Amino acid sequence: MLKNVIVGVDDDQDGRDAIALAKQLVDPGALLTLAHAYRGEVRAPGRSAPAADEADREHALNLLERACERAGIDAQLRAIQAQSPSHGLHVLAQDVGADLLVVGSSGDAMLGRVLLADDTHRALNGAPCAVAIAPARYAQHPTQIRKIGVGYNHSPESDHAIGFARQLARRYGAKLSAFEAVSLPSYTYIGGPVPLEDEELDEMVDAARARIAALGGVEAHAGYGITCDELAIYSGSVDLLILGSHGYGAIGRLVHGSTSEALAGSARCPVLVLTRAGRGTANT
Repeated sequence: MLKNVIVGVDDDQDGRDAIALAKQLVDPGALLTLAHAYRGEVRAPGRSAPAADEADREHALNLLERACERAGIDAQLRAIQAQSPSHGLHVLAQDVGADLLVVGSSGDAMLGRVLLADDTHRALNGAPCAVAIAPARYAQHPTQIRKIGVGYNHSPESDHAIGFARQLARRYGAKLSAFEAVSLPSYTYIGGPVPLEDEELDEMVDAARARIAALGGVEAHAGYGITCDELAIYSGSVDLLILGSHGYGAIGRLVHGSTSEALAGSARCPVLVLTRAGRGTANT
């Protein structure tokens, strides 16, 4: 499944967190690449690089060598000159046919939570493969994956996420669960919200739980509330949260919205986002 994995490494805690998460996720014998994308002028082939560029590349390789030695792993090292870190990682992932790109979240995030800073946010948008995000300070307390959770809303994207999670759960010997957040249907807001009785809300939650249970082999959870908030709470009960992306409604805002929106719905465990471009990953 995850046989070709790229880890984005930078100068701070985020790189250590990303490496720690990658070590939890990669298949045995997988090709692991540590990559550092440094900004600089991208020249046409054949044009010589000035001394400053050579120094930047040397610094990047030294950084990667230290990170590799510190983590005690065997990995390829790639220093990439790019207009932005996210663009460099995307190009590399496309060139090598990566199954997964692993990045850290913002170092300013609350301890143990995921906050999508600008570079991490851009790493998700347009990624050619699945993207995993390590919570802040994850390297200090890496968690063995014993329970995998999926954000579910009976869409094709979430069905794909369930299929991918099943494969991971089998590999880890982990439990599999899924959560659906129930919100008021849109027609209740025509002319203003229509209050629902507690019994009606309970029925909606029970129906959501039944939809998940019908998938078979999945621990079913559901709750009533704002999707991002409910997922953030649910993420505290699992070791890895898997999400589909694009066309996913409110869940999409958790991984594709602004930093403030991401913080409002911050996850409490690593998040793995199955981008539309990486849909084939679960079938390999």
